[in-house]
Amino acid sequence: MALDSLLLDLLEDPVDHGPLRYVASRDVLYNPRTSRAYEVRDDIAVLIAAESREVDDAEHESLMSDPTGRDTGRG
Repeated sequence: MALDSLLLDLLEDPVDHGPLRYVASRDVLYNPRTSRAYEVRDDIAVLIAAESREVDDAEHESLMSDPTGRDTGRG
């Protein structure tokens, strides 16, 4: 199950407060500015900086080109 679109309009990165990229097929919220990924567990976004993980260049490209991806925020 994907995150609700109303929720996605409100989500932002807890560290830099910018938009994230939600990739439904991978259950992840990704910040391309910091190369950090936040997991989505049981349809709950785990936006805790200490639990985020670093993303390498290959995974960055994969996340940014995934057709199930969309940016958070109202922009």
